[in-house]
Amino acid sequence: MRRIALMIISLIPSSGFASELEGLVQARFFQSEMDWPAAPAFSEMHDVHEKKQRFFEFLAPKVIHANAEILKARTFLIRQRERLSQGQPLSLENADRIRSLASYYEHALPSMEQALDVRWDSLLQRVDTLPVSLVLAQAANESGWGTSRFAIDGNNFFGVWCYVEGCGLKPLDRDQGARHEVKRFESIYEGVAAYIHNINTNPAYSDLRAIRMSMRSLNVPARGVQLAEGLLAYSIRGKDYVRDIQAMIRSNRLEQLTMAEQV
Repeated sequence: MRRIALMIISLIPSSGFASELEGLVQARFFQSEMDWPAAPAFSEMHDVHEKKQRFFEFLAPKVIHANAEILKARTFLIRQRERLSQGQPLSLENADRIRSLASYYEHALPSMEQALDVRWDSLLQRVDTLPVSLVLAQAANESGWGTSRFAIDGNNFFGVWCYVEGCGLKPLDRDQGARHEVKRFESIYEGVAAYIHNINTNPAYSDLRAIRMSMRSLNVPARGVQLAEGLLAYSIRGKDYVRDIQAMIRSNRLEQLTMAEQV
């Protein structure tokens, strides 16, 4: 069985405390042992209906699983916040996990003097799931229904970039002087998880996270069509890109197909 995990890069300054945190979150969250099936040969499917159905059936379980991993971390944070509000002390291990999660989600760390001085609402705004409908629609759009070179050779269904030479595949139409590559992932699941993490941490998608948090506060399920409004920065096409994603969600009835799978 293959072990699939996201690497965590600590943003905590080098110190004895930081070294104690190494691997702490990794050992508790964001790990999965799954034997995922190989991707179907989408480029060889000529029946459009079959291709779409196979695409959604193949990718949806990975999105659901990645969301479930995030939900474990979110549930942990909410429980620790409740303990603090009730005046209960936290163990050193749980305090370390909170700091590590804040680091992983590129959130302002609690001060060294006040290790539990956490801006909870701001952190929980990042540690949250994405609607399966939104992820599937973006994957279909960005990968050409799993047929792009980046999807086939790089397990990258979302066009996620990286900036270190050799980190991925060079776009054939890259502008002169540009240095980005389309990141190569070891597995499709890793690519899905990395995409969700990017949406949850990149400043460009703060509006999406704000919309999601607002829907949470109203106790309303997060819908892909609404959250897509926060993707203006995902493409240079801006609003036209957002409208394409929303149209894809609607035309394929992705909200109805995936609502039962939301976490």
